[in-house]
Amino acid sequence: MGSVVDKPALIRALCSQLEAEITRATDAATRTAEGATHEEARPENDKDTRALEQSYLARGQAQRVADLQVALKQVQFMDVRAFTDDDAIEVSALVQLTQDDDGEKRWYFIAPAGGGKKLQLDAVSVDVLTPQAPLGRALIGRYVDDEVTVAKRDWVISALR
Repeated sequence: MGSVVDKPALIRALCSQLEAEITRATDAATRTAEGATHEEARPENDKDTRALEQSYLARGQAQRVADLQVALKQVQFMDVRAFTDDDAIEVSALVQLTQDDDGEKRWYFIAPAGGGKKLQLDAVSVDVLTPQAPLGRALIGRYVDDEVTVAKRDWVISALR
């Protein structure tokens, strides 16, 4: 990856993924809510809980939509800054890790939400981490050339942008 990283492009890609997930979750919640109120969901006897179970599911799916909307806002409005190799890692950092054993290199973008997502930027894969993730926790406050161990894998922080 070149020396100039387009963080706004990373953020747009992450927001796009979150928006697509919100659309899918909204559609699922709507279908489930409709199913819970459909006449075929009416209980046939006092032991029939299909409609009740569907309403619980619909409520959970609606909460998932609300959580995703909060995550989207957190990403859209996070403070984005440029980092140098002398800075401590914080939210909005783009971090390159090199594995001690085999020299494998990976890029990670530290974001307030959207952990686990994969982003493509100029044919380079970037994984999104949150500060709550084990690797995210291990990186926050660290510096270039520091070593971190997560899940029995040793990494060296090799670049920070």
